[in-house]
Amino acid sequence: MVDRPFTRADLELLRRWDTPTICNAMEIVMPARRGRGFTLQPFVAADPSLPPICGLARTGQIRAAAPSGRSKEQDKAARIGWYEYVADADLPTIVVIEDLDETPGFGAFWGEVNSNVHKGLGCLGCVTSGSFRDLDMLAPGFQIIGGMVNPSHAHVHMVDFGRDVLVHGMPVMHDDVVHADRHGAVVIPADAVRQLPAAIDLITRKEAVILEMAKRDDFDIEKLKDALSRSEDIH
Repeated sequence: MVDRPFTRADLELLRRWDTPTICNAMEIVMPARRGRGFTLQPFVAADPSLPPICGLARTGQIRAAAPSGRSKEQDKAARIGWYEYVADADLPTIVVIEDLDETPGFGAFWGEVNSNVHKGLGCLGCVTSGSFRDLDMLAPGFQIIGGMVNPSHAHVHMVDFGRDVLVHGMPVMHDDVVHADRHGAVVIPADAVRQLPAAIDLITRKEAVILEMAKRDDFDIEKLKDALSRSEDIH
């Protein structure tokens, strides 16, 4: 078993907060990462109402615009190899797939079958620059945020897996901790996982002073200045 500076319970705890809140906390815990490590382009969420997901990255690269050029036996072996890779995890996972086609999303890797298969293998959801389909038949609770919705899987096939990928501006490596929801995704350095809850508590207390004042009927610029000053004194 891999020795990690966090546990399953630590990852589960981070699912209490949305991804923007995680990004805010990262600015306190690791200020050097303020401008990197998160997605930069919009996604389509399969179900925006689903809660955030947080797990270990299982990375892959796909193409769909043309056949793989492999034999059926080779394609089957590649698919089984991918599933074995996803299943080999001691904690819940999030699949992160980079679509290498000139037009990402040409063919959907994700649909009824793959969402159910991956959920059964311990995967919480997917972040992909590619597409997905079967909106009414996806595995219950399995979140997908992708580049687009597409009705066909075309020639979709796995090109490679287990290597570094780039999805909507976010670099991801195998076993990175990824947090995602309808807003997008962010990579959390392993050493930061256990520091985030305390940072979130600090942010919440600071923001509460300003929000409470802003919602008052007698709110004005002077009260805002006072709230900002009091917020800065919270540690």
